[in-house]
Amino acid sequence: MKGYRQWVAGRTGKWVTLLVWIIIVGALSAMWPAVNSQVDNNAANLPDSAASVQASAVAEREFPSDDGVPALLVWHREGGMSDEDLAHIGALYNNLAKQPPAYVATVPPLGQLPPQALKAELSQDGSTLVTPLLYDKSADSDKLGDSVSELKEMIRKETGTDVSSAKLDSGELTLRVSGPVGISIDATGLFKDADVSLLIATVVLVLIFLLLIYRSPLLAIIPLVAVGFAYGVTGPLLGKLAQEGVITIDSQAVSIMTVLLFGAGTDYCLFLISRFRQLLHEERSVSRALTRALGSSSGAIAMSGFTVVLALLALLLAKYGAYHRFAIPFSLSIFVMGLASLTLVPALLAIFGRASFFPFIPRTGDMEKERAAAKGKPAPSQKPSRKGKIGRLVVSRPWTVVISSVLVLGILASFSGGIKFTYDLLSSFPKDMESREGFDLIGSQFSPGELAPVTLMVDTQGKVAPEDLKSVLSSLSYVDSVADPKSGAKNANIKSFEILFKANPYSQEAMDHIPALRATVEQALDESELANPEASIWIGGQTATQYDNREVGNRDQDLIIPVVIGLIALLLLLYLRSITAMLYLVGTVILSFFSALGLGWLILHYLLGADAIQGAIPLYSFVFLVALGEDYNIFMISNIWKKSRKMPLKQAISEGVSETGSVITSAGLILAGTFAVLATLPIQVLVQFGVITALGVLLDTFAVRPFLVPAITTLFGKRAFWPGRPKAVPEAGAESAD
Repeated sequence: MKGYRQWVAGRTGKWVTLLVWIIIVGALSAMWPAVNSQVDNNAANLPDSAASVQASAVAEREFPSDDGVPALLVWHREGGMSDEDLAHIGALYNNLAKQPPAYVATVPPLGQLPPQALKAELSQDGSTLVTPLLYDKSADSDKLGDSVSELKEMIRKETGTDVSSAKLDSGELTLRVSGPVGISIDATGLFKDADVSLLIATVVLVLIFLLLIYRSPLLAIIPLVAVGFAYGVTGPLLGKLAQEGVITIDSQAVSIMTVLLFGAGTDYCLFLISRFRQLLHEERSVSRALTRALGSSSGAIAMSGFTVVLALLALLLAKYGAYHRFAIPFSLSIFVMGLASLTLVPALLAIFGRASFFPFIPRTGDMEKERAAAKGKPAPSQKPSRKGKIGRLVVSRPWTVVISSVLVLGILASFSGGIKFTYDLLSSFPKDMESREGFDLIGSQFSPGELAPVTLMVDTQGKVAPEDLKSVLSSLSYVDSVADPKSGAKNANIKSFEILFKANPYSQEAMDHIPALRATVEQALDESELANPEASIWIGGQTATQYDNREVGNRDQDLIIPVVIGLIALLLLLYLRSITAMLYLVGTVILSFFSALGLGWLILHYLLGADAIQGAIPLYSFVFLVALGEDYNIFMISNIWKKSRKMPLKQAISEGVSETGSVITSAGLILAGTFAVLATLPIQVLVQFGVITALGVLLDTFAVRPFLVPAITTLFGKRAFWPGRPKAVPEAGAESAD
């Protein structure tokens, strides 16, 4: 290992290392596709074993429909639609039947209906009408978007106005395209716009932070170059894996991966750069200073990166597709960034040497004297250090620090118990997004259940009268209406019922009705003495899908969180060889996570007006915060451990906190800032994830790492090393604990 450090910092090795990275990035970019070209935003999230997926398969077999994917055209005029409006809609459908836009599979014959028939379909106040249009199932979001644009141009020509741009409360005729087609188009557009703005905002933010920290243009660019090279390797690797069908990747994963690379990658660079700058004040030789810097920081960087990689790989255990799809992109990007931090960054620092820090170049005392003498000036005097106040505080008042820190973090964590969750995709859209406005209109103007009917299919085996089942279903307090049953194409005993709930089908209340509905039908079939009532029932529709999303997500959360904790605990145990330290390091990060969740809820709910947060947020945030939070603990504790071998433990803690304080604070601000960039996007799931994760990083940076962890270490004393036996050092002169 020492030979590698000397080689990469040496005259030849630095250039060879840079050349190898350039060749690898160039070759991979030329041979393999970019990751953005291989995204699949329509990938399934639920496994085949999920009840709603099985229901969908039964529906496809017994009640096949070649009609296509529906687009819901929501027409609205505040105060009521006129006869002229209805005439335009009828004429439009006549034109669509003659010359449909690309990928339109079926045009309902609404143009042949008399005006009175269309009037009968209006909402109760006469202001809103919903008309369907069915699209080819094979068309992707981009093709659907082009087709809908063509449709809107036909509508503009027919009505003479741009009804899609008119505001809903303007009193003019308006149109909002919603339903599965509208949602798909809007979701793709959001992430497509987000990628570019996210990348620009993240680069600018990191660059500003680095300039403020080091006040050196060149040094601010070096970490960004390293991140760029890491992305240049990771992107084609992921693109190739996706192209070969080994993994599936979506736009959301690419967006968060970009943030992760800049945030965590810059952190690893700062760990090395700060130590290198410190040693340049001691070493005349740049090569020797860099070799020593690598020797003292490479272990912590490698361990930190390995911890994050393993934690993220635990997402492979997930059955929910969105979680599972995150595992490989995130872990691979951190792995490549770790390699870049330990090879490319040292090579760049070796190439530029002390000039990396221009204009504030670090020099040894002798070099400063020689430079002053050459200019005919007196040697600069050494300014007394003002660092160490926090370090002295935690070793002199450990009980005060621990009690106050745990009290504050505990209070914040208590608010996490009041969080409300949602599993509705539309709730993550901006309120003025077209498909969401359309759905809101349907919900307010018609029965909420019409937003997404529940499909119940029952194999009666000829022993249960469909009319009796309909009567049972209609009597349920949460059911608004039940349509007449349909018979299966291949099995006539399978009956399908379309059910409208009274509650919003996307709400938690409606989701909770799914198991109750199943239990009611099971009881009815059991009384009819069917062989296996449970296997004779299938419930489909958006509400059933969301119910399965919640159940599968909860299963993944209950499995993955303990696995991540176990993996990190094991790695800390192997690295520190201390059961005591492992326990309190893991415990403090878990406390920090729940504190971030509680504080995040207070901000999102009371300041930003969110009624609920996406159900996936706790697991996303946990994996990132626990893994990334241990990065800072590892970096600080490893420094304290090394110092404790040659000085009293309290002195080692005080100096370790002081020495790592500035770099961890800088790294934490950058990491929190990059996650906070997500909060600027118009996608609520990313806003919520960004806010909570950024808050968690800040709590780790400014509360857990500088105060709580070193104070606990002080209280444990040498027992913090248990069962290890550190070299005994007299505690003479150390300050007493309170």
